[in-house]
Amino acid sequence: MSEESRGASRLVAIDWLRGFVMMVMAVDHASVMFNSGRLAVDSMYPVDGFFVPGWTPGTDLPTAQFFTRWITHLCAPTFLFLSGTSLALSTAGRVARGQAASAIDRHLVTRGVILIALEAVWLSVGPSLGAGRYILVLQVLYAIGLSLIAMALLRRLPTTWLFAFALAWFVVGEVVTQALAPVGDVGAFDAFVFAPGSVGIAEVGYPMLPWLAMMMLGWAFGDFLLKLRAQNRPMNVATQRCALAGVASLAVFAVVRGANAYGNLGLLRDDGSLVQWLHVSKYPPSLAFASLELGLMALALAGLLWFESQLDREPRPRNPFRVLGQTALFFYLLHFPLLMVLAVATGLLGEGGLVETWLAAAAACLLLYPACLAYGRYKAAHPGGWTQYI
Repeated sequence: MSEESRGASRLVAIDWLRGFVMMVMAVDHASVMFNSGRLAVDSMYPVDGFFVPGWTPGTDLPTAQFFTRWITHLCAPTFLFLSGTSLALSTAGRVARGQAASAIDRHLVTRGVILIALEAVWLSVGPSLGAGRYILVLQVLYAIGLSLIAMALLRRLPTTWLFAFALAWFVVGEVVTQALAPVGDVGAFDAFVFAPGSVGIAEVGYPMLPWLAMMMLGWAFGDFLLKLRAQNRPMNVATQRCALAGVASLAVFAVVRGANAYGNLGLLRDDGSLVQWLHVSKYPPSLAFASLELGLMALALAGLLWFESQLDREPRPRNPFRVLGQTALFFYLLHFPLLMVLAVATGLLGEGGLVETWLAAAAACLLLYPACLAYGRYKAAHPGGWTQYI
């Protein structure tokens, strides 16, 4: 889910963070396969493609099940944000190598189309088998793919405009979403752009616009990193900015969630417990969700940037977080069928619990690590081939 520019100093902290969230993501998808008590009511909208109803206020949220799901909320925002960061860095690299704007546009559009095709052909298989009919489930790859296609045009705008639009969307997006796509009345266009919904055989879990906003924020951060490099300024400036942004974002979350009104997309707290404070709307991402998850991501990135700056040697190339972070899409495409095979082979498909979920996630990471390591080496040796798309 990334493409870094060649010829630029690579920030390993970004790989570490991406690799970490890949591992966390494996927990959620292992829960899909193994966990009979899986909890995934992260929206007032029913997300049919995931066979999940909308949230009913007053429903119990078992703590262990809730936190097993909640920790994975970090994944999608991080994917989109870091995709935007990598896009800014790689685009600058292509421009520096003399590529024409039209060639860069074609690359972005091609990459976006491939991601959406992978969603349709490869990743919709599992939900389709579960439903007994083909379902086109449009999830995070759809959101990234469509956002990449949009960025082929939007990248021409000043970064400050993109940054401002992204922030503005999270502030006013709830007004637009509830006006155009209220719960129970999501039209075809609205499902693709604003809120989850069904469109024929398609079940849209990740409407484009709020996730595009997260990619724009990532693009702005990537542009900031490029300016630091151009000015020969120390990377600890980025560390400080990430830390400040993280604290500010969490402060917004505290205000919005504390007020328990606008900014939560209808998913309000039933009480003052920690679980209820953290039970925010992911589908689509509310202001509370975005500020919480992007805030946590920014603090994590600040910590990793600081740690990288303290190293007196090259970060270990075989570090599992680094390996998975550099081969994120490859891992993403393989871990689904692997988890399915493990669940069927053990007779635990939909019959296990949290212990089996965590063990399966760990097994998937361990089993796929050698393949990711080998693929990463092949990709590094063939940067201009088909691997640039996966």
